[in-house]
Amino acid sequence: MMNTDLQPRNMRTFLVIWIGQVISIIGSGLTSFALGVWIYQQTGQATPFAITVLFGTLPRILLTPLAGSLADRWNRRWLMILADTGNALVTLAVVFLVMSDSLRIWNIYLVALAGSLFAAFQEPAYTASITMLVPKKDLARASGLMQVAQSMEMLIAPLLAGILFGVIGLRGIVLIDFLTYFFAVGALLIVRIPQPPLTSQIEQDGRGKIWRDALFGWQYLRQRRGLFNLLLYFALVNFLLNLASVLTGPLVLSFSTPAVLGAVQTATGFGMLTGSLVLGVWGGPKRRIFGVLGFIGLGSVAVLAIGLRANPFWIATGFFVFLFSVPIASGLSQAIFQTKVAPDVQGRVFAIRSLISRSIMPLAFLLAGPLADQVFEPLMRPGGVLAEGLPGMLIGAGAGRGIGLMFVISGILLMVATAFAFLNPRIRNLENELPDAIPDKLLAEQFVEEGETMAVLAED
Repeated sequence: MMNTDLQPRNMRTFLVIWIGQVISIIGSGLTSFALGVWIYQQTGQATPFAITVLFGTLPRILLTPLAGSLADRWNRRWLMILADTGNALVTLAVVFLVMSDSLRIWNIYLVALAGSLFAAFQEPAYTASITMLVPKKDLARASGLMQVAQSMEMLIAPLLAGILFGVIGLRGIVLIDFLTYFFAVGALLIVRIPQPPLTSQIEQDGRGKIWRDALFGWQYLRQRRGLFNLLLYFALVNFLLNLASVLTGPLVLSFSTPAVLGAVQTATGFGMLTGSLVLGVWGGPKRRIFGVLGFIGLGSVAVLAIGLRANPFWIATGFFVFLFSVPIASGLSQAIFQTKVAPDVQGRVFAIRSLISRSIMPLAFLLAGPLADQVFEPLMRPGGVLAEGLPGMLIGAGAGRGIGLMFVISGILLMVATAFAFLNPRIRNLENELPDAIPDKLLAEQFVEEGETMAVLAED
């Protein structure tokens, strides 16, 4: 054991990690875009898109309790290194499949499943590490920069993938993706992330009983009604947003080309980048919960607008506004949780937070494809029941208009859900009713060195 000050001093270490993750995320975006176009060219249906996203999400939801527990007990830096290394090996497998001309749709499902498994362990370790690296006043800015990373993927990857596809093909793109993981892992190897000391409660409950951490995280949130109610709201938000947005590719490709889809996704990236930078510079309003609800409300209007016209410029504008709103709302929510949850339990609590907020997303992915292919698209074709009624008069009829109607319905329901969330006093007054768990100066008398932490885990 060593005596040391655990107070975060600046954002330097966070930025080193962040840069490595940005490069890796852009590489993954290249492969994601190229494979998405390949799937639609092979099938011409929306369902494979939704299934791929389902496999890419389900492990992250189911494994979050275990991953959060490990993030509190194990060395968080090494968890991130191992997770990124695992994803690199998954990408290498794709390289071999493409080079041998053996790639099939079911291969992509398995790749999405394996990648999601490793991401499930990387995410809580990354999120919990930020509290130990970044001063309290900069938490919202750090969250904004994390959103910037995602927006850069959406901004750069589609355009770059379109150019590279014609020059080096799918094989070269996937190989580039594999190489970018060296930047992510390399950044983690040269930094040091403070590890919060294990509390007596963890040591008493934790010897061989990691499964109890899931119950601990659940009880922690249930005892804080404002946080718990906010999570239930986010579960509904994620369901409604993903029910429509998972069909973005089929929506655009139903009336246009992959190049146009790339342009729409680039506009989407601009929106997310702009929103992330705004949050990173601004830091958000004093009452963060008002910012969360306000920007989700703005995003719901944009989702509705996306479905109104089969026009690339119109759709791109709607996605710009939608993705401008998402990182601000998400970053402010992240800052609320980082402020209200004690640092030494954030891994477990954030894992349950992810589990609850994403709990019904798989249902959205299961429903989206069949609803589009079997219900709404047939009903909105010329001569269909809805095409001849009010929906057809408002948004038109033809290919892709059924998916457009799904966007409209999702936007309307999201507006209603946001209004009810604002009227909920536990959510609206969350920041006043629940005291901060992180003081302005985070001090600790003892610090568990990385080697000693691993020794404790070996004993477990």
